[in-house]
Amino acid sequence: MPVTPHGVRPGARPLRRRVKAVLGAVATLTTAGALIAALPAGAAHDRHGGGHHGQGRYQDVQLLSFNDFHGNLEPPAGSSGQVAEKQADGTTKQVDAGGAEYLATSLRTARKGHPYSVTAAAGDLIGASPLLSGLFHDEPTVEAMNKLDLDVTGVGNHEFDEGATELARIQNGGCHPKDGCFEKGRTFKGADYPYLAANVTDEKTGKPVLKPYWVWKNKGVKVGFIGVTLEGTPNIVSADGVKGLKFHDEIETVNKYAKILDKQGVKSIVALIHEGGVPASSSYNYDCDSPAAGSGVSGPIVDIAKGITPKVDALVTGHTHNAYVCTIPDPAGKPRMVTSAASYGKLYTDTTLTYDRRTKDIVRTSVKSPTSANHVVSRTQAKAPDMTALIGRWNKLAAPVSNQAVGHISADIPGRGAGTPEEPLGDLIADAQLAHAKSLDPKAALALMNPGGVRSDLVFKASGSEGDGVVTYGEAFTVQPFSNTVNLADLTGAQVVQALQQQVSGSNEASPKILQPSAGLTYTLDMTKTGAARVLVDSIRLNGAAIDPAATYRVAMNSFLAGGGDGFAALGQGKNPLVGADDLKAFNDYLTANSSAANPIAPPKTDRITIVK
Repeated sequence: MPVTPHGVRPGARPLRRRVKAVLGAVATLTTAGALIAALPAGAAHDRHGGGHHGQGRYQDVQLLSFNDFHGNLEPPAGSSGQVAEKQADGTTKQVDAGGAEYLATSLRTARKGHPYSVTAAAGDLIGASPLLSGLFHDEPTVEAMNKLDLDVTGVGNHEFDEGATELARIQNGGCHPKDGCFEKGRTFKGADYPYLAANVTDEKTGKPVLKPYWVWKNKGVKVGFIGVTLEGTPNIVSADGVKGLKFHDEIETVNKYAKILDKQGVKSIVALIHEGGVPASSSYNYDCDSPAAGSGVSGPIVDIAKGITPKVDALVTGHTHNAYVCTIPDPAGKPRMVTSAASYGKLYTDTTLTYDRRTKDIVRTSVKSPTSANHVVSRTQAKAPDMTALIGRWNKLAAPVSNQAVGHISADIPGRGAGTPEEPLGDLIADAQLAHAKSLDPKAALALMNPGGVRSDLVFKASGSEGDGVVTYGEAFTVQPFSNTVNLADLTGAQVVQALQQQVSGSNEASPKILQPSAGLTYTLDMTKTGAARVLVDSIRLNGAAIDPAATYRVAMNSFLAGGGDGFAALGQGKNPLVGADDLKAFNDYLTANSSAANPIAPPKTDRITIVK
């Protein structure tokens, strides 16, 4: 069933409540001072006075943007809640950041003095969320986004985790079909802001499942937004989530709707694209356009940006959880800003779009200094009281489940933020899945865990009153929020080898996805080579013995991988499948059975994969 935004709700603010505006597009980027020098003769004088129906010809529009929030209402723990900041002396400092209380304050402060301000996001606002949001099907996050005055967002792959019908409920409101309403006397109202998914269509009707574009309007200024998710979404979302949907090419789709907007007289266009790149530096404030070492960006977004029509003035991107503000030339060779604000609400991007009331377009120049910059959502600023109240209200509902102790650890166990191909927490999860698999079938020989399924770290320091080293159900949920099952299947040795090769070849060659192995599986990965050759086949050992291509191995993995997700087609070819328990239950059971306050679990050594660089 197609998903359509609901109408304006009573009491919505008249200027910024946008869902009633049907479709549209927004603008690009440049720095105010630099632009004045590059504007047509006399334009600087005409900027703020006279000449155009009593208004200046040129109007600065503030575009605030972020991406990949993933329901992180509370500040993310450990390294997941930090950003790297380059210092004046060239060193790098880790800065604590994020949390809805601080993001709200940051955005509200940034808007002051900007009567023309629009806030947009580039997908994955929900899905893969901590328990505080995920337990309630991300209703708390949508409520927070409404309070943040988010104007529009594109969809990401995680918006489809629970399927198109659930996404329609997120947009339009209503109680969950199975779990009902979570608060007595309250019905979920849905998102005030439109979700855009121009490149996602219903297989039967061919029509978009969400509005493809939307237009922001303010006193004659029109800025249009087109939203797309990555074409490869079906490869990284469970089959049930994308059933009945078709995902189209990002470039072709954006160009199609940019032409439609242009014909409607909307000349200023911004694309919200849930696909991204990999910056040369991990610091959010590095100079992407500097010719020096440590500049530039690579990855899928580069080719996408180069292929999108010059009618589009700016690209707000996401998916890779990286931070960058870069200039990439459009097909006409003109520089165009491409931005991403990391993830989890740790950064926001502030961009100045200079709108020409005469041409109705954004003024773009070749001026090097960007009008766009990423800013840290610092935890040293004041908290937004309405967000504190929202978090407290939902935490009260979640507490009976969230605060249960499930295990003990002796130190931080890095996961999402480990920064290495093999993550200590990934290894621990693989060990837990193998233990669960053996309880179902003693023949289970190894387990493989996808890195994208590890969403956070396990942190030694107490998050509440549970005590240091205690792992709560809520903390474990944050690590594994997808509700996958632990599946077993028979694979030949050749298929196991092929799966390891698929980590670094095919769709994963440009951006490898390194499977986390259970104890006993070891091999060498030579990153100086290319493609499948990076896996040194002769080095692969299981409990010290070489993998026999003709032998059969009982392999444990989550249901996502068992369906061939993340480009691991070989894992989807297993025989004699057996479906086990929920992966979170398997993880919690392992922690409970193998740890205590006196004997906590220590971080695995991550010596299962030898990396050659």
